[in-house]
Amino acid sequence: MPGGVSSPVRAFGGVGGDPFIVARGEGARIWDVDDNEYLDFVLSWGPLILGHAAPAVLDALDETMRRGTSFGITTELEVELAELITQRLPHVEMIRFVSSGTEATMSALRLARAATGRDAFLKFDGCYHGHADSFLVRAGSGVATLGLPNSPGVPDAVASLTRVAPFNDVEAVRTIAREQPLAAIIVEPLVGNSGFIPPDPAFLPALRDIATETGALLIFDEVMTGFRIALGGARERFGVTADLTTLGKVIGGGLPLAAYGGRRDLMEMIAPQGSVYQAGTLSGNPLAMAAGLATLRALTPSLHARIEARTARLVAGLVASAAHHRVPFTAAHAGSMFGFFFQREPVRDFASAKGSDLAAFKRFFHSALEHGVYIAPSPYEAAFMSAAHGDVEVDLALEKLDAAMRVARA
Repeated sequence: MPGGVSSPVRAFGGVGGDPFIVARGEGARIWDVDDNEYLDFVLSWGPLILGHAAPAVLDALDETMRRGTSFGITTELEVELAELITQRLPHVEMIRFVSSGTEATMSALRLARAATGRDAFLKFDGCYHGHADSFLVRAGSGVATLGLPNSPGVPDAVASLTRVAPFNDVEAVRTIAREQPLAAIIVEPLVGNSGFIPPDPAFLPALRDIATETGALLIFDEVMTGFRIALGGARERFGVTADLTTLGKVIGGGLPLAAYGGRRDLMEMIAPQGSVYQAGTLSGNPLAMAAGLATLRALTPSLHARIEARTARLVAGLVASAAHHRVPFTAAHAGSMFGFFFQREPVRDFASAKGSDLAAFKRFFHSALEHGVYIAPSPYEAAFMSAAHGDVEVDLALEKLDAAMRVARA
């Protein structure tokens, strides 16, 4: 396997050293093949909001797999999950299931281009929307970790249709949208792939206004934030409605599953109802549907509130630890997502994220790992909390991470 991994950032290229090999997980913890135990705040990069090997998910998988693992035909589970998601996200009037976040964003962009008759679109510096060619221009996540401005293999003709603006810069968006007709403005409503970067209060409403004024579609990429920052997603948290929304991670409960959806008039353009083609052999796989249903049914408003409260307590503890050790540090959270940078000022965009102390992050990461706490091996990734992280786990994590903060100061 290139780099010994199936996805680049797993290779520890952003922090140095050799990655461990995981053997199993349970609740808030994972164990490697040498039986070292870690408190896990990566959680498979976000999907495991109930924790590892959640009994409700395992029971649903066991019951479903005994009836068959794949059919390539619509199942009742698909209908039930579609109904549940559209109930919780009423602006998603119709939905199409796919197998990965990349498929979801790629398909949403194709639909936007078909609906508007335009080719160019706008994304934001450091935002990651999967590895389709159009999105690998100044992307975040592993692309940012490896320091790549874009990827070889992406034709210039394709890249030229991707316009880029700084996150939280309304005037840059307005200028680009006036210069060139855009099919879409796509954004992580709260950035999780350049580290954790929240939007300014006026930013998302301004994107909605600009899209409406210029005839572009507004796409919220909620593959990461969906059911993480609020039960009703970005619309509930920020009061802004996108035309199209992409989902993933949590909706699959740890299995390969994503989706795109939105306004009915747009989604009715998708084949076979319309002429915009998209298909997938394993789309709507019954095991993924079962895991997603079990996860979303368990994720009640009260449980979501408890996870968010523990996330807030962990972040407050990290800020206090950094202050105690006189380490430049800023942190924030929303729902069960959080993130931090080793610098004093809050981060508003990817340019300021790159100004943080990467050497301090590397020292912090390796010390945390030595103390049994696993965070993402990159300064440009968000972290996550689960229902399995109770008060005991938060207290233990803060104790271990306080020791890592002391090392970060060196």
